[in-house]
Amino acid sequence: MQRLALALALGALMAAALPTPGLFLALGFGLGAIGTGLVGYRQKAATGFSRLAGAAAIAIGTVGLLLGTVRVVLALAALRHIDRMLG
Repeated sequence: MQRLALALALGALMAAALPTPGLFLALGFGLGAIGTGLVGYRQKAATGFSRLAGAAAIAIGTVGLLLGTVRVVLALAALRHIDRMLG
């Protein structure tokens, strides 16, 4: 579970740098990384490294989610600016 969470988290960071569909992928991968990281972190019987990997996936997934959110907000702000210029 932790490997999947880390893969989703790194995918969110990479997707945040992609053109148009990347921001939506970053949002989805970030949410997925946070969810799977929580599942991996809450396993009490897991080793310390596994729980640490889950916590790292939560942190990295949150950064990817925030980067995707910033890109969405910037796109909406640009559309609003264009609308004000035209109308």
